[in-house]
Amino acid sequence: MNTFLLLLLIFVSKYSQSFQHFSIRKNVQGIFMTNKFADPKLDIVFKKLFGDSAILVDFINKTLPTKHIKKVEYIPTNIEPEIRVKKQSVLDVLCTDENGSKYIVEMQSAKEKGFEKRALYYASKTYGSQLDKGGQYADLLEVIFIAITDFVMFPEKTDYLSFHTIRDNKTNEQNLKDFTFVFIEIPKYEIHDNAQGIDEWIDLFKTASNRKTIKTSDPIIKKAYEQLEISNWTEQELLDFQAYEKILLDNQAIKDQVYDEGKAEGKAEGKAEVVKNMLKQNFDVDTIFNLTGMSQDEIRRLSSDF
Repeated sequence: MNTFLLLLLIFVSKYSQSFQHFSIRKNVQGIFMTNKFADPKLDIVFKKLFGDSAILVDFINKTLPTKHIKKVEYIPTNIEPEIRVKKQSVLDVLCTDENGSKYIVEMQSAKEKGFEKRALYYASKTYGSQLDKGGQYADLLEVIFIAITDFVMFPEKTDYLSFHTIRDNKTNEQNLKDFTFVFIEIPKYEIHDNAQGIDEWIDLFKTASNRKTIKTSDPIIKKAYEQLEISNWTEQELLDFQAYEKILLDNQAIKDQVYDEGKAEGKAEGKAEVVKNMLKQNFDVDTIFNLTGMSQDEIRRLSSDF
């Protein structure tokens, strides 16, 4: 092969890969419209953000001022991606600090019946999983559940940040200290200048996807924005987001279908017919519950007809 042909092949190979990467980036940026930063409230973005241990440690320390952890170790959650999206909630981060305390950090995008109970379930399951066969109860260490919600969870409370522990009703003493639940309600947060500490974090969650520039003197917050900046993403990260976005669109199409069919058929009768159709298409009970609002017992009763 002569030198000219060899150079031509190298040129074509190099620039065809560059063009492919540009096309992928252009498609995903089209999804994000003109956004410079991805929305951290989206499952896949949330996990990317807190996949950086320095960022996660900073968030935990600012959420819990009494904590001064230095490092975390991630623990696999063993929850399938499809289930995460269908439930509109994901146990995104499960980690332990240098003292053995466990942290669950979860993003909840949509209001969902029973979310408070699921928080209790996740925390208790994580607590009990520490006890190996033959272990001692005294070896169990605290579990802290942190939920960021994109809806108002406690209408009677005015503060966007609330802490929940187990206390004596009479004395208010915290004798049972191994469970803490923290809820951050984004809609309650009022944007203000010169936000610091946890306020700067919630400002990021609330405004990042609409920002063109950032103003911060905090090096970790700056690093967080760099993680969210779409132009910094790898080709694989862009492809992963495309796949994730398709699942979201498919789920929305199902919801629209449920609404249209239910509206056409009437309320209770229409919903039952929709549920039957979903059962015929092998949708699981949890997914049908989340999309239709029908009780799981009623869904199971209808499924017995098949």
